[in-house]
Amino acid sequence: MRGIESTLKGRGRCLMVLAMGRRERRRVAILGGGPAGAAAATWLARGGCEVVLFARGKRPPIIVGESLVPAIVPYLKDLGVEREIADYAVWKGGATFVLDHESRVEIRFDEVRGGKTNYSYNVPRDLFDASILEAARRSGARVVEHMARVEREPGSDRVKLSEDSLAAAGETDQPDLIVDAAGRKRTIVRLLDIPCIDGDRKDAALHAHFQGIEVEIPGNVHTDRLEHGWCWRIPLPDRVSLGLVIDSEFIRKFGETPEEQLDSYLRHDPVIRDYAAPARRVTPVVRYSNYQSRATRGVGENWALAGDAFGFVDPVFSTGLLVAFQSADWLARAILEGTPRGMERYQRRVQENLSRWHQVITWFYDGRLLTLFRVGQYVRETPTGKLFDWHFRKHMPRVFTGENVTARYSFGLLEFMVKHGLAGNDPEQLRIA
Repeated sequence: MRGIESTLKGRGRCLMVLAMGRRERRRVAILGGGPAGAAAATWLARGGCEVVLFARGKRPPIIVGESLVPAIVPYLKDLGVEREIADYAVWKGGATFVLDHESRVEIRFDEVRGGKTNYSYNVPRDLFDASILEAARRSGARVVEHMARVEREPGSDRVKLSEDSLAAAGETDQPDLIVDAAGRKRTIVRLLDIPCIDGDRKDAALHAHFQGIEVEIPGNVHTDRLEHGWCWRIPLPDRVSLGLVIDSEFIRKFGETPEEQLDSYLRHDPVIRDYAAPARRVTPVVRYSNYQSRATRGVGENWALAGDAFGFVDPVFSTGLLVAFQSADWLARAILEGTPRGMERYQRRVQENLSRWHQVITWFYDGRLLTLFRVGQYVRETPTGKLFDWHFRKHMPRVFTGENVTARYSFGLLEFMVKHGLAGNDPEQLRIA
C-alpha cells in the first residue's frame, strides 16, 4: 500500500516526467466526485499533477455500497480519513451468510490467517463520500461543482471538455488527460461506443433503510439466500440497510411501485418475514438494474476510465468500493509513470480484476460457493480438515476480505475447490433462484 514514502516516490516520478519534457499527462480533469474520482484526484495531486475534479450531480437518497471489505481500510489510512470515518461508522468484524432457516456460515476477519486487516466498517455513504472528497481538496485538487460534459473530437479516438465545462473550471486550454469516474453513466464509453461485456443476470435491486430489523451478529454484513433472490442486511448507526436483489419480472407481481414491491416481498418470503415484520422503513426505496458489466477498453489517447465507469460487479460481496479504490490507485500510478506501457498495464489489471470477481459471483449464484461454505463447516472438524485448515484460512477467506482476489494462487485454489471440493453435494440445492 502507498503510505507517505510511496506517495513521495509518486511525486518524484511525476516531476521526473515533466523534467524530461513529457508534459502530456500533467493536467488531469476527472469527471465525478465519488470515491473513485476523489481518491484518484488525491493521489495525482500528491504526485505533483494539476487536477480539476468535477463533482456535481444529483445524489439518490441512499447509495449501494455501505459495507466495506477489510482491503479498503489501508486506502482509508493512506487518504488520511480512517479516524474520521470510524467516528460515524459501525465497526464490522465479519460476514454472515444465511443459507436457509437452519444453516449459517460466518467469516470472521480476525480468524483469517495472514490477513493484513482484521476489521472494516459499515458506513453512511453520504458522510463517507464527503470524507473522500474532502481528502481530495486537502491534497490540492481543485473541486469544481459542475456537471462536466465531454465531446468527441471528430474523426479521432480523443475526447475534450465542452466549452461550458472549461469555463466552469476557469480554464481556456483542454486538459492533457480526461478521466471518467462518473459512475454508471459511463460518459466516455457511450460517447465512443465502446463495447462492454455484461453478466448473464438482469436482476432488480430494491434498497432502503429500516429501523427494527434484526441482525444476528452485531456489525456483520448479512447475506440471506431467499426463496427468490437474496438480500443484504448492513448494520448502520440507528438503522439497518436492506437490499433485495431479485428477478426483475418476478418482483413485479408484488406491486406497481418499488415501495410496494419491497414491502410486500418482505412480508412474503419465509426466510426474512419474521425479522422484517416489526420493521419500519425510514427512507424511500431506490430501485436500480442490478447487473455486471465491464468495458472492453479502459484507456485511450487522452482519456481513461476508473471505478464504475470502467466496470462494476454485483454487490453480493461488498466489493464495489474496493474495485473503485483499486482502479483509482492503479490509474494514478500509471499516470504518474507517464508511459503507454503503464496505461496498458492498468487497463489489463482492471479487466482481469473485474473478470475474476464476475467469476466468483457466478459461483455464488449457481450454488457452488454456498455449497463449499457448508461443506467447509464440517470438513474442518475432521482430522484431514484440521490438517489443512491453516492453509485454506490463509488463502480462501482473503478472497472475500478483498486482499487476495488478484493473487493467482488464492483465486486458483478457490476455483479448484468450487469445482472439485463439494464432496458430492449438489450445488443446485443452494442455487439463487
